[in-house]
Amino acid sequence: MTINQLPGTYNIIGNNQDEDGIAYKGTLELTLNANNRIEAKWLINSSQEQLGTGFFKDNILVINFNYKGDDELIYKGVVVYKCITKDVLDGFWSEKYGDPLYLGEERCYRIGTQNRELVN
Repeated sequence: MTINQLPGTYNIIGNNQDEDGIAYKGTLELTLNANNRIEAKWLINSSQEQLGTGFFKDNILVINFNYKGDDELIYKGVVVYKCITKDVLDGFWSEKYGDPLYLGEERCYRIGTQNRELVN
């Protein structure tokens, strides 16, 4: 797989970085910048926007992200995706102030591909 196959919009399902692993859904948009680095934009539960930049090597995508919380503070973290196919990314993530005993998890499916897990 090449970095040029990554750009696109993905539906995501995930679990938060805590004991309860609260589920969430959203979208992830990946683009390439002029330096051939990944730029990412998540929209979680139709309300929380997160932004990030990253790099790709050996079918692994690493993105440093940040977002403004409800308390107006900026939260930062990193997500690592294994590119299963050009249409499916399987990832785990951690935030600086998240529960260190847990990792968040996320699976991304390129919009327009079949995904039975997202059907309500």
